[in-house]
Formats: sequence, structure tokens, C-alpha cells
Amino acid sequence: MTTIAEHFESLRNRAAEALRERRAGERIFIQVGSATCENAAGARDVYDELRKHVAASGRDDIALHQTGCAGRCSREPIVGIFAPGKLPVKYERVDRELVHQIFTRHVLEGEPLWDKVLDGPIEQPAQHEILHCQSRRCGWPGPKPLADLLPEKLRAAGVAPESVRVTAASCFGACGKEEVGTCSHLLIRPDKVLYRVHDEQELDTVLREHVLGGRPVEALAVPGKTVGRKFFEIYGDVAFFNRQTRVALRHNGVIDPDSIEEYFHYRGFEALKTVLERNDPKWVIDEISRSKLRGRGGGGYPTGLKWKMGHEAKDPVKYLICNADEGDPGAFMDRSMLESDPLNVLEGMVIGAFAIGARQGYYYVRAEYPMAIRRIQNAIDRCREWGLLGKDILGSGFDFDVEIRLGAGAFVCGEETALIHSIEGERGQPRVRPPYPTERGLWGRPTVINNVETFANVTAVINYGADWFTRLGTDRSGGTKVFALAGKVQHTGLIEVPMGSTLRDIVEGIGCGTASGAGIKAVQTGGPAGGCIPAEWLDTPVDFDTLAEAGSIMGSGGMIVLDETDCMVDIAKFFMTFSEDESCGKCTPCREGTKRMLEILDRITAGHGELDDLEKLQRLGALMKNTSLCGLGRAAPNPVLSTLEHYRDEYLAHVTDKHCPACKCVALLYYEIIPENCVGCTVCARNCPVTCIDGERRKPHLIDQSRCIKCGKCFEVCRFDAVARR
Repeated sequence: MTTIAEHFESLRNRAAEALRERRAGERIFIQVGSATCENAAGARDVYDELRKHVAASGRDDIALHQTGCAGRCSREPIVGIFAPGKLPVKYERVDRELVHQIFTRHVLEGEPLWDKVLDGPIEQPAQHEILHCQSRRCGWPGPKPLADLLPEKLRAAGVAPESVRVTAASCFGACGKEEVGTCSHLLIRPDKVLYRVHDEQELDTVLREHVLGGRPVEALAVPGKTVGRKFFEIYGDVAFFNRQTRVALRHNGVIDPDSIEEYFHYRGFEALKTVLERNDPKWVIDEISRSKLRGRGGGGYPTGLKWKMGHEAKDPVKYLICNADEGDPGAFMDRSMLESDPLNVLEGMVIGAFAIGARQGYYYVRAEYPMAIRRIQNAIDRCREWGLLGKDILGSGFDFDVEIRLGAGAFVCGEETALIHSIEGERGQPRVRPPYPTERGLWGRPTVINNVETFANVTAVINYGADWFTRLGTDRSGGTKVFALAGKVQHTGLIEVPMGSTLRDIVEGIGCGTASGAGIKAVQTGGPAGGCIPAEWLDTPVDFDTLAEAGSIMGSGGMIVLDETDCMVDIAKFFMTFSEDESCGKCTPCREGTKRMLEILDRITAGHGELDDLEKLQRLGALMKNTSLCGLGRAAPNPVLSTLEHYRDEYLAHVTDKHCPACKCVALLYYEIIPENCVGCTVCARNCPVTCIDGERRKPHLIDQSRCIKCGKCFEVCRFDAVARR
């Protein structure tokens, strides 16, 4: 009788053989990102142009490779060139014209375009790069930090500074329980060798033998595929990436999302094999519980506890649902994972189904995600073909299958009971709990619901261990968290950091501060129902509990940076507008509360607010938080309440002075011409859409306030700073 391990090995060998055949004779890889965001930036055209160049060259040693999105949104499309023995080179904002330069000069002639590289230009390209771990889990016994010691030792050995670049990086995921705090790790690129060094003697050996002598030191090398290793091998030279710790996103920008063969190569389905071989659902639940993995959809409920409740339900028919209804404005974490690494999420679902005893699962995905839907369906189809989904998975006797259900885009359907109603064909509205879905959920049966990112972490927990995962996070929240970093920050994109990282680590360390140069004013976390955390609290650690104490929430992972030019009253109104529009209307506190709060905010920003309006906002917010039926209504007041607490002076300015300090509320704006600065060029008058500016040429002009519509055109076109906006 064939064992589970034999089934798995036969599939892994089949995948390896397919990859060998596919890559036979290939020496140069050209990698192009392929996801919704990449394609919107022109990646399809770039891929098509590269395909034409490869065909025209007549070369059979050049291969095109598509991956999902690496998460560097503002620099897409990104193209990577991988040549044997050379550091990977990534190009940003590639278009058809740049494709021709990259292919002719770099691919064919071996001369990279250093002024076009990702986060470039690079003045002095290096032949080698040493990435050293700066994670708090790594320790270095010497008196000098490794960041200072490495350059010193390289100089002492006569190594030219321009030939070897030393870069600090985040966690490689290589620490076992016994190594924490006793050693550090080095990744040598492009040789792809990861070392574990305990003291200066071992460090000297690596530098002497490998960096200078070109001979890898096998005795100090870390074997196997550690969780973040491949990502750092490709993207380790880019500061935006090397300051992250990638677990859920470890395959984004690395593998072809449509290739089950590539997924096998990166430890695909090893976790599932481990679980099925043990044949012990309680062991799986215990491992997930010990990892302190909490639901990444926003609620932060312990995943192991939810699985335990599902497992202990007596009903023989149970369901598992992946909640991919990502409705937060500016949030795209789930979409990216489904488009870039769908098999990892699916493997996590199969493990979850085994743990609770479910035989049927569902993806609930909003219909606005067509590429994610296609790639999920492809993953399902391939897994069925390979015996990894359906009847008798890996010969274990365990049956489980998955279907996709599409949502119409209602924000409230991210709430578990509303989601269940939607799948059942009912109107997507929440119901009173208890009973909870783990007791009575889909079609009245016990149902466990987790979001995409939660399932994406499950395989890492099983493969690398609960202890390892726990050490990445805090005492109460294990692992990492994915955020969509957006707003006024310089470097936007998808990031993943350990739980407990501070807002400053994220906004200033990875995002590099504001793009405008204006000071950071606040960070809004948790999507439209999250609060605004002031700049003086940037050292707040990011996890479920500390954000709640700060008046915000983790949410699914939206993070918007606001600078000094933002009006906090206007920001609160923006988010309340969204919540009022998305309220399902079932409960009075949310249906009426969001509407009344929005009406008050409209009055304040229009210059008709009164002092007691602030008290009304406070009371309405407290009422909604205490009495709303679901999480949407309970969290909707957060933007208003947090801005009232931290930026009350701005509310007072709007109400008492009828003035917007940030000059964003149009009704409170006032434009006037400064006579001593005005040269009478008439540009403002010629561009005014209502002709409310009068004055003779070469003489100061005047704005007729009774006719001014406050469009700001005069302020925009004046070249002499003669128009003041107050």
C-alpha cells in the first residue's frame, strides 16, 4: 500500500522533472510581475515586447518568467534580469522603450542600465553583497555591531569598498530555538549562501574563504529553504524590501502563481503532507494555538481557538470559508496574495479543513477581483488534477473540495454572519450572535471562517514550527502582519513586518517618511473604521492590543500616512462618508448614527458648526460603539472619536473661527491678493472661471469675494506668491 509520504514524493519528483525539462538550456531569466496592479501600470505590454525581443534574438538560452506582485506599487512595472554568477538586477517603471534598452544592452551585451534600476540610480555597482540580519532575535557577542565590524574587516583584508556592498536586512527565518540570541546570519549574494556565525573567528572564516577565496564554507552554511531566503536572494539589495520579514508574502514576486511545479519547489504541500501523516487534528490545532496566530481579518480572534471550537462541534457536516471580501479603501493585501501565491492559501485551507473535520470549503471573493478569481480557480483545478483536492487526498482517506462564491462588493459582507447570508443567497446583513458560526453557520452547520492572510500563515507555522512563528511576534500575537502602506508616504506598497514593530519602523524605516517633505501628522490604521494615531505616538508597537488602546484597530491591514497639509476634520468626514454609504441599515445605531454623524461633520466643514456639535459627535460615537449589531457599526466612529481626542483644536478652529488650518475645507477657504507681491501680470484674471478678479495690467489686482467660488485656480497659476490662501 502506497503511503502518504510516497504519494507526496512522487508528486514532488514529477514537479521537479517538469521544471528541469522546462528550464533545460536556459541561462538568463527575465522576470516580469503579473498582477492587477502591475498590468494596470503596463506589465502586459512589457511582457509582450520582451517576448518579441527574445524571439527576434534567436537565442534559446533566454527565458521569460512571470511572477505575482512583489508589492512595490509606485515603481511598477518591475522587470528582473537574472544571469549566472551575477547579482540580480531589477528595473523600475519599465515601458516598451526601456525594454529595448534593457534587452540590447543588458541581456545581450551584459551591461546593466544602473540609472534605471529599482530605487536607483546606482553609482558604484558591486560584484558581491553581504546581507546581515538585524532582527532582534539574532545576537552578536562582540563589542561592535556587525554593521560596523563587517566593513572594517573587509577594509583590513584589502577588499575594495565598491566591490562588496554590506547591507542590513530583516529576519531570514533561519533561527531555531537553540540559536536565538546566540548568533547572527549572513546571506552572500549572488552566490545564494546563507551563513550562521557565532563569533569573530567564524566571521573571519566566511570572509577569507568565501568572499576573498570564492569557496563557500559548508560547515557554517544554513541548509534548506528558510522562509525568507529566496525573497532576499532576489530583492535583498532594495531597502524597501530588506527591512521587511516576509512570511505570508514569501512567494510574492518569486514564483509563477499559475505553476504548481514551482510551488512544489518552494516546499509546497510539505505542511499538508506533515499534517496528513500525523493524522491528528488535535496536534494541528495545538500547533496553531501555540503559534499565537490571530485572525488577520481585523478581529484578531485566536485562530487555534476558533479551529478548536469548529473541531469540537458535534454536527458531522461542517464548512470552512476563506473570507476574501476585501472592502477597505486602499487595501489590497488579500488580492495580492490570491493573485501571487494562490496555492499557499489553498494549502492552508486544506489543513484547516482537516483540523476541524470539514469536507467542503468556499472562497468568498468580491467580483471586482477577476484576476484573483482566475488564479484561485486555476489553483483549485491543478490541485484536483494532482490529487491534492477532492477525494482521498495524498492517499490519506481525507476528502475535501473547494468552490468559489462571488460577492457583489458590499463592505458589510466582510462580517462573518453577513458573508454567510450572502453565500446562502440572502441579503448580506449580519445577525445577532450567539450562536456563533462555529456553532451554527452556513446552512445551519458549524462553520469556520478565516481570511486570506490567516490561511497564508498556516503552512509556515506547520513547516517551521509554532515556536519559530511565536518568536517573530509579541507575547500575545505571533508572526507578522501585512499592511498596504499608502497616503503621503514616500514609498508606498505592500509590506510585511513582525508584530510589535513600531509605526516609526514602518513609516520612516520602510516608507522613508512623507513624499512632500512636510511633517507626518498622523497614521490612520484599520481602514475606514480605524482611528488616527498622532505623530507623537509613532513609537507605538503595532499589534491588535496596542492599536486598540491607541483608539484605532489593526483591521485587515490598511495604513494611510497623513502629513501636515491634511485636515483631520475632513479626513474624519471622508471615512464617515464611506461607512454611512456601506451601512447595511439593519440596526438603528449604525443606520442612523453614521448618517447623523456625517450630517454634523458636513455642517462643521461648511462653516455652520456649533460647539455643542462636538459633544453630539462624542455621544453618538459612544452610542454606536456600545449598541451596534456588528463590527462595522461598532468601529465606524473610530476616525471621528480619535481625531476629536487628538486634534480637537482643529475642530474648534472650524467651529469657532470658521477657519480650516490645513486649507482643505473649501467652504472655509478665503483667497486674497497681496498687493505688494502682485505685479499685475493678469494671469490670475485670465484663468479665473467666473471672472471675479479685477485690475489693470502692471497694477495690483483684487478678488471680488461675493463672486469667488473658491476654486483655487488663481492660487495655482500665480508665479509671484501674490495670492494667499487662508
